[in-house]
Amino acid sequence: MRRPVSVALILSPLLAGGVSGQGSLAEAAERVSQAWRAHDVQAIVGQSASVVFQLPGADLSTPVARAQALELLRRHLRAGVERDLAVSAVREVEPGRGYAELDRRYVVSGTSDERRETIFLSFRKLGDEWVLTELRSAP
Repeated sequence: MRRPVSVALILSPLLAGGVSGQGSLAEAAERVSQAWRAHDVQAIVGQSASVVFQLPGADLSTPVARAQALELLRRHLRAGVERDLAVSAVREVEPGRGYAELDRRYVVSGTSDERRETIFLSFRKLGDEWVLTELRSAP
């Protein structure tokens, strides 16, 4: 039996490009959603220097280097074929801090069984930009 996949990314608040950018919290969540849909791990991770993952077989308790983070996320995404990915909630919980949820439907490569997971995104506002600070995935 497969263990549920859980991913936690702690991203640098000083992302250059990638998922950072000016606009609303909803626009920032949509940028992450588009990068996920395209399996663009570099755009998801941005310029993060450290990432913490909780994945089956890679239950790391310390941050990993950017290159390793990209590869772990690439492997996680490679296992699935996207069916649908939608922003389901966006909320500013306090001034300058917010979160979004993505509902993901996908099939594991080579199967027809559809699975669902929720991707939780945390953001922090730096100046005029909403910057991704955390990403978690739960079945």
